[in-house]
Amino acid sequence: QVPLVESGGGLVQPGGSLRLSCVASGFRLEHFAIGWFRQAPGKQREGVSCVNANGITNYADSVKDRFTISRDNAENTVYLQMNNLKPEDTAVYHCATKLTCLGSPYRHWGQGTQVTVSS
Repeated sequence: QVPLVESGGGLVQPGGSLRLSCVASGFRLEHFAIGWFRQAPGKQREGVSCVNANGITNYADSVKDRFTISRDNAENTVYLQMNNLKPEDTAVYHCATKLTCLGSPYRHWGQGTQVTVSS
């Protein structure tokens, strides 16, 4: 059983927005840092954003000021709001647990949700 399930991806035009959701199954997300990373064909995995258990966030330079990560502990969900999307944002997006945003590896992640930015 996949412990994390991502949703919210889709096809959007450049400049559009999407909100991705990451829902946990069988454990509480609030005890972990949760990161979003993306994987595009032929490219290395790229960390996009992360939120620590204490709410402190960080972002890759490529998405800063466009993406916002947030967590709703009551809903056991982490969100990634993506605005002003660009074609280079096209990838499969995964959420993953971490001990901390900085200096710890991704531990468990879901199957991902496809984001395609194209006119």
